Amino acid sequence: MKLTFPLPHLMEIQAMLQPWELAVTGPDQLRMAQRAEALGYDMIAIPEHIAIPPNDQHTGHFWLHSTTAQAALAGATSRILLNSCVTILPLQNPLYHAKSLATADWFSGGRMVVTFGLGSIRKEFDYFGVPWDQRGAIADEYLDAIVALWTQERPTFAGRYVQFEDIGFNPKPVQKPHLPIWIGGDSKPALRRVARVGSGWIVSFRTAPEEIPDRIDFIKSQPDWTDRPLEISYGLGTGRLTTNHAPSGDDSVSGGMSAQQIVDALGRFKELGITMSSVPIPPVSGIEAYLDHAQWVMEEVKPKL
Repeated sequence: MKLTFPLPHLMEIQAMLQPWELAVTGPDQLRMAQRAEALGYDMIAIPEHIAIPPNDQHTGHFWLHSTTAQAALAGATSRILLNSCVTILPLQNPLYHAKSLATADWFSGGRMVVTFGLGSIRKEFDYFGVPWDQRGAIADEYLDAIVALWTQERPTFAGRYVQFEDIGFNPKPVQKPHLPIWIGGDSKPALRRVARVGSGWIVSFRTAPEEIPDRIDFIKSQPDWTDRPLEISYGLGTGRLTTNHAPSGDDSVSGGMSAQQIVDALGRFKELGITMSSVPIPPVSGIEAYLDHAQWVMEEVKPKL
C-alpha cells in the first residue's frame, strides 16, 4: 500500500479542515513536503478549483492552481511524486495545459502526475463560458489532444473544440510515452476514461469502498482496456464528504486512530483493490505536531501494510 502525504491547507472545506491549518503558508508547505519526502511518502496530491460561487456553503474559497503548486513542490523536493486531485479538464486550454505539465515534468526530472476530472460546480463553468452539458465531450477531446501534443513529433489534431496541425511542441514530458494520466470520478464515462488512458483512478466520495471491486471489474471489461498497472486511490478520510463537499456526518477518522486501527483499515482497502491511500490530518496543535504524526505513521503503520 502506497501512502499519499496530506499536505495541510490545500483547501478550506470545513468538513476536512483542522483550525490550525489556516495559518499554514506556502513556505510552510514546501518545508513539510521536504519532510514528507525524507520520511518516505510516495506522493503529494493537489486539489483544484478556480472560482467558487459566492453562495457555496461548503466548498470554501481557498484552492490552489494544481499544476503551479505541483511545480513549486517539485522545486523543493527531489523524489516524491506530485499529482493533482483533480484538475478540471474542461476548463483548461489543452495546448496551454499540456505545455504547463510538460514543462513541470521537464524541470522535475519526470515526477509529475495529473488527475483529470470534469468538475462539480456548474457556476464555475459559467465563469469560463464553458457549456456544462458539453463538459464530457470537451474533456474527451481535450484528453486526446493533450496526448497528441505529448507524443507526436509534430502534433496534429482536428476536433470540434480544438484544432492544430504540424506544430512545434517541445519539450515533451520526460516520462514516456507521457506523464501518467489518472482519472477522477465514479460515473461510467469516467470509468471508461480510466480504461482508455488511465494509469490511476482517484475514487470519488460518492463510491463506497465496498463498491470499488465492481468498478474495477467494469474498467477492465471495457474494450479499450489493456492489461497494465493501475493505481486505485481512496483516502481514509474520503467518507467525510458528501454532495457539494457537505459533511457526511461520518467522523470516524476525525479524532485520530491507533496504529492498529489504521493498519486494519488499510488492509481492508488493499483487499478491495485499493493501492494508494492516506491517513487524515489529526486534531493536533500545529505543523510540528503534525510532522511528528506523519513520522509516526511511517514508523508504526507503513511497515505493517
